[in-house]
Amino acid sequence: MTEVTPDTLLHAFIVFCRIGACLMLMPGFSSPRVPARIRLFLALAVTVALAPLVLAEVAAALADPSPATLVRVILSESLTGALIGLMARIFFLALQTIATAMATAAGLGQLPGLPIDEAEASTPFVTLFTMTAVTLMFVTGQHAEVMKALVGSYARLAPATPFQPQAGLIQIADRLAETFFLALRIGSPFMIYAVVVNLAIGLMNKLTPQIPVYFVSMPFVIAGGLFLLYFTATESLRLFATAFSSWLAHG
Repeated sequence: MTEVTPDTLLHAFIVFCRIGACLMLMPGFSSPRVPARIRLFLALAVTVALAPLVLAEVAAALADPSPATLVRVILSESLTGALIGLMARIFFLALQTIATAMATAAGLGQLPGLPIDEAEASTPFVTLFTMTAVTLMFVTGQHAEVMKALVGSYARLAPATPFQPQAGLIQIADRLAETFFLALRIGSPFMIYAVVVNLAIGLMNKLTPQIPVYFVSMPFVIAGGLFLLYFTATESLRLFATAFSSWLAHG
C-alpha cells in the first residue's frame, strides 16, 4: 500500500494535470451537458484510480522538485493531456463535419435542431450520428481504452520529458489526415447520391422549366436520403468505431 505523504500528493497532482486536461477535451466526458462539478469529480476519481500505476514515473521526474521544475512539469503534463484529448476530439469533429455534409446531401440540412451534445445546435441528422458515436464509445468499452491509453502515454511521454510542440503538431496533422480519409469513406455514398440527384434535378429543370422542379423533387430527395441512411448507417458507425478503437490501441 502506498503511504500518503506530501510528496505522494504532489505526484498525484502531477498525474491529475495530464488526466484532467485530457478529459477536459475527451468526447463524452467533456460534454457541456455534464455539469462542471461532475467532470471535476470524475477527473479526480480517474486520477485516484490510475495514480498508483504511474507514481513511480512521476517520482523519478520529480527527484529534484524545485519550483522551476514543478512549473515546467505541470505545464508539460497539462499540454500532453490536452494533446491526447484533442486528438480524440478530432475524430468526432470529423464525424460531425461529414454528417453535416451528408444531411445537406439528403435534403435535411435546413432542419432546426437542439444543442444536445455540443454547445451549438445542429441538425437532427448530425445529432443522430454524433450521439450514437459517443454512445458506442461507452457501450463498446472504448472509454476504458482511453484510461489504458493514458497509462500507456507515460511510457512514451515521460513526465520528465519537455513538451515538444513540433511533435505535437505532427501528431495533430497525422490525425487530421487520417480522419479526413475516414470521413470520406463514411460520407462517400451520400456524396455520390448528391451528385446523381442534383444532376437529375438539373436535367429535369432544363426539360420542364415551367415546373418548379426543386419543390416537387424535394420529398423524393429526402425519401432517398433516408433510404440510403437506413442501409449505410450501421456500416458507417462501424467504420468510425473501428478507426477510433485502432487509434486508442496503437496511438
